[in-house]
Amino acid sequence: MLRTEEMLLNVGPQHPSTHGVFRLILKIDGETIKEAKPVIGYLHRGTEKLAEDLQYTQIIPYTDRMDYVSAMTNNYVICHAVETMMGIEVPERAEYLRVMAMELGRVSSHLLWWGTFVLDLGATSPLLYAFREREMILNLLNELSGARLTFNYMRVGGVKWDAPEGWVDKVRDFIPHMREQVKGYHDLVTGNEIFLNRVKGIGKYSKEDALNYSLSGPNLRCTGMKWDLRKNEPYSIYDRFDFDVPTREEGDVLSRYHVRFAEIEESLKILEQCVEQFPEEGPVIAKVPKIIKAPKGEAFVRIESPRGEIGCYIASDGKKEPYRLKFRRPSFYNLQILPKLLEGESISNLIAILGAVDIILGEVDG
Repeated sequence: MLRTEEMLLNVGPQHPSTHGVFRLILKIDGETIKEAKPVIGYLHRGTEKLAEDLQYTQIIPYTDRMDYVSAMTNNYVICHAVETMMGIEVPERAEYLRVMAMELGRVSSHLLWWGTFVLDLGATSPLLYAFREREMILNLLNELSGARLTFNYMRVGGVKWDAPEGWVDKVRDFIPHMREQVKGYHDLVTGNEIFLNRVKGIGKYSKEDALNYSLSGPNLRCTGMKWDLRKNEPYSIYDRFDFDVPTREEGDVLSRYHVRFAEIEESLKILEQCVEQFPEEGPVIAKVPKIIKAPKGEAFVRIESPRGEIGCYIASDGKKEPYRLKFRRPSFYNLQILPKLLEGESISNLIAILGAVDIILGEVDG
C-alpha cells in the first residue's frame, strides 16, 4: 500500500482558477481533501464605511466595483433603495433602459462565467467564443453609458442620459445573433463526454442545504427551488414581461451549468419584449433635487443579480449622506457552502466545484 500523510496546501490567492484573489487552505491526504478553509479579504475596499461620508449619487461608482462583471445591477439596487425611501416614481423610458442594461449585463456575466469555467477544466476555445459575444455586449453598454466595465449609468430617479440614436435597434439585432451562438456553445461543450465526466454528479447538495446556507440565484435554482425576485417579488417593470424561471433538480455542477445557459435564453426573451415595448419618447429621469436627502428612516430592497439575491439596506438621519449602508452580497453567501462540498473530494474536482459557484471577489470581500 502507498503510504500518505496529511499536509496543508494553499490554493491561491493568485491562481486563475480561484477566480480572483481568493485563498483556500486545504488539509489533504494524497489528493483527497480532508478539510477546506476559505480565506477572504484580499480585495476589501470598505465600500459600506466609505459611503457614510458620500452623497447618494457619489456612492453609485463604488457599487460598480463590487460585482464588476455585472455593474449595472449594483447601480440599480442602490438607486432603487433611495427611490423607495423618497417615494420617487421613475419615468417609463428610464425603466426600460435600466432593464435592458441589466439583462445585457446578465448575459455578459454568464458568458464570462462559462468561458472561464470551461477554461478551468482545460478547454481554451470556449473562452474565446464567450469573449467574442461579451465584447458585443460591452460595446452596447459602452455606447449607452460611456464606460466598458464600471458603468456608473443609473441615477436616483432614472438614468444618466438617454440611449443614443439607433441603440435599441442594435440590441434588437443582437438578440437573434446571441441565440444562434448559444446553440454553437452547446454543440461545442455541453454534450462533450470529457466535460460531462468532470461535472456530472460533482458538488451535489439538496434544496434543504441550499436554503440553510442562504444560497440564491443559479446556486439555489439548481436544486429545484423556483425562486427569482424578478418573478416572485417583481421590481422595476419586470411584471410586464413573459419569461420563465429555469430550474434543475440534480443540485450538481452540471445543473448549475444548465441553469445559467437557460437564464441567458430568458434574458434574451426579456430584451426582445423590451425593444418591442420601448416608449418612443419621454423623460429618462424624474424631477429630483440636485442634492438628494433621503428622509429619516430605513429601507431594505432586494433584486436578482446574475449571482443571486443582492440587497441594499439604508438607514438615514435625513442628511445628504446615509447614516448606515449595508449590502447583502450573493457571492459572499454562496461561498459559505464550499467547505461542505469539498470535504472528501479530490483536488481536480475542487476546481470544477469552485468555478460552478460563480463568485466575484469584489462582492465577497466588501
